[in-house]
Amino acid sequence: MRKLITALFAGLLLCAACKNETKKIAPTKPFSQFLEENYEASLKDNPINATFNGDNRYNDLLPIDISKAEMQKAKAVLVASKAELLTYNREQLNDNDRMSYDMMLWNIDQEMASFDFPQEYMPISQFEGIHLMLPQLGNGEGAQPFKTTLDYDNWLKRIANYPAYTDTMIANMRIGMQRGIVLPKLLAQKIIPQLDGIIAKDVTKSIFYGAITVMPKTFSESDKTKYISAYKSMIERDINVPYQKLKDFLVTEYIPKCRDSHGISTLEGGAERYKVLARLWTTTTLSPDEIYARGEAEVARIRGEMEKVKDQVGFKGTLKEFFASVNNNKQLHPFKSAAEVIANFNKIHERMTPKLKELFELTPKTRFEVRRTEAFREASASAEYMQADEAGTRPGVFYVPCPNAAEYNTFQDEALFLHEAIPGHHYQMSLQQENQELPKFRRFSWYGAYGEGWALYTESLGTELGLYTDPYQYFGRLGMEMHRAIRLVVDVGMHTKGMTREQAIAYSLENEAETEANVIAEIERYMAIPGQALSYKIGQMKILELRKRASEKMGAKFDIKQFHNNVLKYGCMPLNTLEQKINEM
Repeated sequence: MRKLITALFAGLLLCAACKNETKKIAPTKPFSQFLEENYEASLKDNPINATFNGDNRYNDLLPIDISKAEMQKAKAVLVASKAELLTYNREQLNDNDRMSYDMMLWNIDQEMASFDFPQEYMPISQFEGIHLMLPQLGNGEGAQPFKTTLDYDNWLKRIANYPAYTDTMIANMRIGMQRGIVLPKLLAQKIIPQLDGIIAKDVTKSIFYGAITVMPKTFSESDKTKYISAYKSMIERDINVPYQKLKDFLVTEYIPKCRDSHGISTLEGGAERYKVLARLWTTTTLSPDEIYARGEAEVARIRGEMEKVKDQVGFKGTLKEFFASVNNNKQLHPFKSAAEVIANFNKIHERMTPKLKELFELTPKTRFEVRRTEAFREASASAEYMQADEAGTRPGVFYVPCPNAAEYNTFQDEALFLHEAIPGHHYQMSLQQENQELPKFRRFSWYGAYGEGWALYTESLGTELGLYTDPYQYFGRLGMEMHRAIRLVVDVGMHTKGMTREQAIAYSLENEAETEANVIAEIERYMAIPGQALSYKIGQMKILELRKRASEKMGAKFDIKQFHNNVLKYGCMPLNTLEQKINEM
């Protein structure tokens, strides 16, 4: 779903450009009021964002944001917002407001650039889209609340627009078929089992019936009866019918017309689109070629570190043979149930907690827990973090897919917990959301290079936190860093250099200890979301660079807790803005 950039997307601000803008009209309101009003308007225009942010005022709305009318409206809002923003004199604002000005201006420009490529013709993939978002919202345990009769009525109203949304998706995809702007065939095929998992012949087995299973006991008997009947009808009418319609369209019309190529550069305007996406996700002006070269250098460096671990454990074969040994080591497959997998992450949390105070002064108040990924998306999902709502009624959750516990390998668990949970995404997102000194749009903004860069950086803190005492867990940490370095090579390679899916898979298997199934899923993720995978390593390298620079500059006065404070306390931001802040230490 297309979202207004003022809420989510980000890129790098070229401050010189904003200095050259001419402010011809005086502002009509205080800058703080402008920011607040702009954010409030963005929530109403993007009610799904509002729901995920914990703002429940628009929980009954589902605008068809891929329709021509909604897209024209979104573009007009951006134009108006930029015009009003430019009435303010940036140099007369305080430091915090200048950061907000810079971020909002570039956010708007980046979103405007996104309209140059018709993304609405490829509105879904196996990794993202409304077909996956709705079950996460409506399952009774997600961001959409089901605690009052109003909550239950809101969902019925919201989902009632999904059939029309599906019709628009299909219409857009038909235009895409005519213009050759279509998904790779093998990605489109992977959507079919997802839809099969959502369509339920027995409506009481539907994931959407979960809202009924958690219905409050305080509801009257008449209300219970009413909602049971209404939700059964809703599942039949507003879920099963449009999901089946989408599936039939994909199978009979769309998939036969899908492309065999793997990169976005093969599409109309795709090469330019990738440059925009690289800029968006890295918040830098690095060219795809420069990113590719950095990836190759990091792959070579990390291979050297992996060789040291291989020698440490006494393995006599090649590094690739060691990868196979790690994957097949029965000691690293100790679990028989998903509950044991989850329990192991909780033990990691307990073990590292006493050390956190040595590295962090700022810690979030937001609750946290580990959960198994929902069954409907577990087969194709990666481990991930979903942040809490603003009110704190829903905790931050680290989701772990474990469809077959007996095949689950633990060698990356410590690094994975640091990245997805604590002190990675949970610390960063929660502290940002809790910071009342930030304007709201910054409390809920997201810059991939900063957010994912921070999470990858925190994997390097394992030794300081009492982890990585097992060489296999340290190898797991190197493996996860290698995974992100490989992304720089294969993402750029597939989308700009003609690298095929098969070549990308082979390159990955040559350089990391992931199973072939996991590698295939990852490569197909990069095919579906061009550029996103670049953010992790570019951001991590910048944060490590800034830590080293600050340490060398301050010498004995360097305090790691203060460094982390300065990285975290201003919220998610472009890397150049972060660099300015750390240079002020």
